[in-house]
Amino acid sequence: MVLYLLSLIYGAGVSFRNRLYDGGIVRVRRLPVPVISVGNLSLGGSGKTSLVMFLAERLSEKFRVAVLLRGYRRRSRGVRVVSVGGEVLAGVDEAGDEAYMMARMLKSVSVVVSEDRFEGGKVAVRDLGADLILLDDGFQHRKLYRDLDIVLIKAGDLQDRLFPAGRLREPLSSLRRADAVVLSYQEVYPFELRTEKPAFRMKRSFRKVLDSDLNPRPLDILKDKEVVAFCGLGDNDQFLKTLRMVGLKVKEFKGFPDHHRYEGVKLKDTEVYITTPKDIVKLPRRENVYALYPEVEVPGLVGFIRSRLHL
Repeated sequence: MVLYLLSLIYGAGVSFRNRLYDGGIVRVRRLPVPVISVGNLSLGGSGKTSLVMFLAERLSEKFRVAVLLRGYRRRSRGVRVVSVGGEVLAGVDEAGDEAYMMARMLKSVSVVVSEDRFEGGKVAVRDLGADLILLDDGFQHRKLYRDLDIVLIKAGDLQDRLFPAGRLREPLSSLRRADAVVLSYQEVYPFELRTEKPAFRMKRSFRKVLDSDLNPRPLDILKDKEVVAFCGLGDNDQFLKTLRMVGLKVKEFKGFPDHHRYEGVKLKDTEVYITTPKDIVKLPRRENVYALYPEVEVPGLVGFIRSRLHL
């Protein structure tokens, strides 16, 4: 009952805040280049990072793309340029795990972190020459104008409740602000969604793992091995289910809070470990630790973006 009442209060606050923006009472600032926001309704674990990287790779074929993030749990403040066109300029502590991982893996894209996404975007455009901004986790960051709002939905969101009784940051009715909806984790939790919005399905395939240097290796190198799995995600259960789906023999699994730092972690030389790209970049280099690498496809989404933005 207490959590239900707190959710009502939280929901009223979310609704009031959105009305301020919808009514033009709160100022929204605009960058001189197109901004595409990738966000969700829940507290993490919807596949945003995978989708941002997918779009960054595809759109950077024709544009100078910068990914703009808050840099959650980083040990720095203000605007920080994490990479320029694939040249990494900041470490994981300064950048945050997701931004650092993107900086290392996206070879033709720049990455910027800033609590104030408008100020970070200004730096990306003015100093880095970006002509297209991808705003990571931007659906609730309404201070920055976006030309397109893409929102990921996972199966669990459809029956979830508002925080703190559940994990929703906003109710499903907030999808009215979205320009497109992406149904995520379709390979693990397939589902349908009745919506008038353009809807796309995101599917991940897993044929590779990354070593500690982020070099791709065939998944088959772990085929006959028992692995110890761990991760710190918004939804650790889907990672474990994915490992089992691809046929890995998981002898032990440990889930940590999202963005876990792994300070003082001790790994055994006698074990083989599997984690995620976001987690492996926070660990010392070891030859017995791998990250499961998702290859993402979202049929029709890039064409939709180019059509709507006339790119």
